[in-house]
Amino acid sequence: MGSEGQNRSLSVRTGKGSGRFSEGQNGGDDNKPKDPCGGGGGDGKDTLFADLELMKEKYSKLLLGEDMSGGGKGVSSALALSNAITNLAASVFGEQRRLEPMELERKVRWRKEVGWLLSITDHIVEFVPTQQCCSDGTLMEIMTSCQRTDLHMNIPALKKLDAMLIDYLDNFKDQKEFWYVKRDANESENGGKANRNEDKWWLPTVKVPPGGLSDVSMKWLLFQKESVNQVLKASMAINAQVLSEMEIPDSYIETLPKNGRESLGDAIYKSITVEFFNPEQFLAGLDLSTEHKILDLKDRIEASIVIWKRKMHNRDNKSPWSSSSVSLEKRERFEERAETILVLIKHKFPGIPQSALDITKIQYNSDVGQAILESYSRILESLAHTVMSRIEDVIYANSLVQDPSLLECSSSSRPPAAVMSETVGPMKFPNPEEEIEKLNSMETPTSMTLSDFMGWHESSESGQSNFDRGKLSKRISMIATMEGLNSSSSARR
Repeated sequence: MGSEGQNRSLSVRTGKGSGRFSEGQNGGDDNKPKDPCGGGGGDGKDTLFADLELMKEKYSKLLLGEDMSGGGKGVSSALALSNAITNLAASVFGEQRRLEPMELERKVRWRKEVGWLLSITDHIVEFVPTQQCCSDGTLMEIMTSCQRTDLHMNIPALKKLDAMLIDYLDNFKDQKEFWYVKRDANESENGGKANRNEDKWWLPTVKVPPGGLSDVSMKWLLFQKESVNQVLKASMAINAQVLSEMEIPDSYIETLPKNGRESLGDAIYKSITVEFFNPEQFLAGLDLSTEHKILDLKDRIEASIVIWKRKMHNRDNKSPWSSSSVSLEKRERFEERAETILVLIKHKFPGIPQSALDITKIQYNSDVGQAILESYSRILESLAHTVMSRIEDVIYANSLVQDPSLLECSSSSRPPAAVMSETVGPMKFPNPEEEIEKLNSMETPTSMTLSDFMGWHESSESGQSNFDRGKLSKRISMIATMEGLNSSSSARR
């Protein structure tokens, strides 16, 4: 897929520096320039002053809707915040080309600046009834303010997912069994092996020892992959929930045809409306060889769902949307099938860019809280998918070393639809609370380097390393169980 790590730039105007690391200017005073990261000397007051100046600059840009000229041509506060979080993540994380820990400077910057943007949610409140005891002992019901429920639940969960992803990258600090070479290195250096991402020429090539990775390293790598996959699913669940709660703009509805058949096309419409429908077979029979084709299918499916929902909602009104020869029962069944296809697409192709409906929702959304939740969960989903792809690059390089015949198979590109799992049945968007609970219930620590996984520790008496085989066998058995949880993410693309 050609969309790893993409946040899909929205079709809106973004500021020139909403995600750029500013220098914390001093407004023309006589003081020397301050380093916003606190480096290059200076006491704590200088660092604090620089942070305050940088924070004021960013908040000013948000208040002006990214229009620093003050001409009133800025975007809404919700969209400005969404763009700010998206651009900040793009400038800090980039495309994460290697499996390696983040630099300390980037890590400090990310935690500081994203904390400024997320702090806005502390002041988005709602009124709830509560009991107050008066001086005479009587109880009185009053209204008090507290953080909005959706923010109170999801912001801490997203912060935890954020910290877990950074910890997963830190886990690769001790590994020595694979390394990277530049794509333009000579044949003797890169081995002349085909790369899993031939279209991404800027990514370095993964190299493994001639004999491949050791069994322990491979098991540890699969464990890291499954851990990141759990974060990916939780982020996807939160993002899907937030997008589903956003209102559909009128500008999107005005572009829709009046019936689902016209939106889907005759061939797709007939496939969905047959008596016996299998979503896996439906996707397997389509040409999904490129990202553009997958995204086009997703746009058509989402448009048809909106059309069918509006027809059911307006069935008793005299509206152009209410006229239809299809019964209500059939339309509900068709809508359910279309939603199942959407879930399959989302799970089979997690790196797919945002659809036209999602982009329009984000562009016209006016809820600041939803804008922060959507953008924060989206960039975490993107980063998790990118880390997953980098792990799969290592696994792919190891498989080529162990079985060179796979190199011939890799030259003939298979359509993405061929990597789908064999599971058939009704599917729905994962529940965010369930995915977070799965992360909390994981017995094995999430921060586990290769040495921790192997169970090696230094003996104070002999000075030699001891190997805890009991712990390793237990962890390997758990990994074997995890390998079957999500086969779609492990397929080579």
